[in-house]
Amino acid sequence: MANPKRKTSKTRRNKRRTHYKAKAPKLAKCPVCGATYVYHRVCPVCGSYRGKKVIEVEEI
Repeated sequence: MANPKRKTSKTRRNKRRTHYKAKAPKLAKCPVCGATYVYHRVCPVCGSYRGKKVIEVEEI
């Protein structure tokens, strides 16, 4: 069975792992109020989803 000839250094190991990063979430513009929100989520400003009112949002 083949074995590595030398130990893989921590730097080389970590360089290989750097490509796995969290990506920024995609943002959309709300058709009702124009605020930006994350796709497939309820708009935090007006409480609508896909153009329909879903939840009541408290005014601050």
